[in-house]
Formats: sequence, C-alpha cells, structure tokens
Amino acid sequence: MIIFDLQCSKGHKFEGWFEDGQSFETQNEQSLITCPLCNDTAIFRIPSTFAIRSSSSGVPLPGAENSDFGKKLIEFVDKNFDDVGCDFAKEALKIHYGVSEPRNIKGSSTDEEEKTLKEEGIQFFKIPVPKQSDTDA
Repeated sequence: MIIFDLQCSKGHKFEGWFEDGQSFETQNEQSLITCPLCNDTAIFRIPSTFAIRSSSSGVPLPGAENSDFGKKLIEFVDKNFDDVGCDFAKEALKIHYGVSEPRNIKGSSTDEEEKTLKEEGIQFFKIPVPKQSDTDA
C-alpha cells in the first residue's frame, strides 16, 4: 500500500491510498479519482512531506489538524458519517457481511479490533481529530 499526496486542478490537496504507483496511474487515467471537496477528476501527484514517529502512538503530525483541508475534512466526516462511537469495529463487520445496510461510519477502535478488521479484508483509515476545547463547543 502506498499513500500519495494529491491535488485537484482547483488547488484542493488530499491523500490517496493505492496498491502501487501503477494503480494510481491507471485509476487517474480512467478519471476514477475525484477530489473529496469538489469532485474534480483532474488530479495530479504533488511532492509529499513525511515524518517518522518514534512510537506507534498514533500521534498526528504537528499542525495537521489546523490546516484548512484538515478542518474541511473533519467537517465533511461529521456531516456525512454516522458516529458509532466505540462500536466501530462491530458495525464495520456487520456492514461487511451484509447484516447492516452499507453506510459511512466513524468511531473508535482498539489496536486489536483494527487487526481483526484488516484480517477480514475491511478497509478503513484513521483521521487524527483534535480534541475540542470548551470554547469550540
């Protein structure tokens, strides 16, 4: 799995996860990649910045939650995903096996639950969300 930093022709930046570089090229040629903010299909790769974490604590990159895109992404998820809280893994499994209707969900999960989801072939991704202060509420 490889992650590319992408940008649409309107300047919106976002990430894309692909099996490999050729998968990105093929999907992009077929206009299968769209900007999550404006649905533009004119997408290109941009140079990536990266960081190396000293632990697997899941600490987000400094400042990521304060970026304009980060704020818009969090707003989009809040408006378009059902919050299932700590039942994320259970609900993802139900959707995967057809017990529950397919829908966008968000929530939290333990490392062990995430391992189970990966073993079951369920794709998910983590978005670091800043804690809201009392003044944000």
